[in-house]
Amino acid sequence: MDSETDRLPDFYEDAEKSLAEAWRLIEEGVRNRRSPFHTPVVATCGLDGCPQSRIVVLRDGDRDARTLRFHTDRRSQKVAEINRDARATMLFFDPVAKVQLRVLGAATVHHDDAVSSAAWSNTRSFSRICYRVRPGPGVKIETPSDLEFQDGGEDDDGGRDMFCAVVFSVDAIEWLFLAHQGNRRLVFDWRNGSLETTWLVP
Repeated sequence: MDSETDRLPDFYEDAEKSLAEAWRLIEEGVRNRRSPFHTPVVATCGLDGCPQSRIVVLRDGDRDARTLRFHTDRRSQKVAEINRDARATMLFFDPVAKVQLRVLGAATVHHDDAVSSAAWSNTRSFSRICYRVRPGPGVKIETPSDLEFQDGGEDDDGGRDMFCAVVFSVDAIEWLFLAHQGNRRLVFDWRNGSLETTWLVP
């Protein structure tokens, strides 16, 4: 029988392979809605100065461009927060893979442009319904039924005016792998123009 050490993954003490595994998990999160990486937490700088966080659905991850993408309603609070201060973080955790990623970067809201149009064209009808709700997200109502939904129209484009694609540009990824033999922590940082890799105390 193999020892516990023999069963450690090949990225355990290999920074390059750890980064590749981070992107593999992100890409799996895009494809597989059952992956824990499909629903990361996004944190932004609140309008009142307090941090704000919420779960979003990961729609795209491009390792070459170092970008992530999620969708949101134009009327949502996070759009106002991002438009005021683009700094944001995304947090991923997979309890089975025992990997946590803290991703630092800047978010850009795309509305009524080529990026949002391409993203909208790839959304399904049941997803588009969310953007037809009136009034907008976060508005106070007396009862749960005090809302209505705009008709989708013949082209199923109802709600398009409220749809935004948020592109998150990755500046740094902090990697944490949990293991009984010893946790491994790394930071991959592109903020100085090229990749700097540093091992950290877990």
